Amino acid sequence: MPLPSPNSAPDTTLADRVIVVTGATGGLGSVLALACAAAGATVVLHGRVVRKLESLYDKIIAAGYAQPAILPLDLATAKADDFANVASALQAQAGRVDAIVHTAVMLGSLGPIEHQAIDGWLSTLRVDLLGPFGLTRALLPLLRATPDASVIFTLDTRGQEPKAYWGAYAVAKAGLSALLTILADEWENTPNLRVNGVVPGPMQSPLRMQTHPGDDVTKLPLPEVFVPLYLYLLHGQPKTESGAIIDGQAWLRGASAGP
Repeated sequence: MPLPSPNSAPDTTLADRVIVVTGATGGLGSVLALACAAAGATVVLHGRVVRKLESLYDKIIAAGYAQPAILPLDLATAKADDFANVASALQAQAGRVDAIVHTAVMLGSLGPIEHQAIDGWLSTLRVDLLGPFGLTRALLPLLRATPDASVIFTLDTRGQEPKAYWGAYAVAKAGLSALLTILADEWENTPNLRVNGVVPGPMQSPLRMQTHPGDDVTKLPLPEVFVPLYLYLLHGQPKTESGAIIDGQAWLRGASAGP
């Protein structure tokens, strides 16, 4: 099945689905959370700052969408018990989880390795790699129980092609890509579980302004352009495409990318 056109109007229905969006108050995360809510999903909004989560919650309610849930959790300090508590709470409150969209991110310090602190690496690795692993692992029993489950990791060019000065961020994103491949292999014979990665590339986002402060971000695509792609991966994608890592910039140019 071909990927949807970047110009296609999303017509995916996510009614009766529970979708966890990590980093839901970020540039891409907030767009995807709103898009999932608009498609009928009950969205679990994960973030670190309660005030921002409440603002996004209010937007979803004001639009008339299904009431979301708020999940405040600092991935930089989260422990195994925290992830287990999340799974227990979602089991009790929602009874199911159909998908996880991982967009939470920490850039950390950019610069030569000898100038980077171990504590900074630990925080970055926790948010960008251990967090996605811990949450996916904790929610896996709920994902296994649903007929069509999807996990999406948001990757980065620097993880696929590491370069000087990108430090823990590039290492974490490379590790996330490896985790994706491992999960796809482990789930190969489990028809209801799919996992994919998206490498959006340059877009208008707070992260881009951090990494490239001299760029004119207004010339870059908005996060909204990736909505049709993520919605397709959440619902409608065949099992045979599980494990694919999609180059977002190639997709925007009309090219398809596979595993």
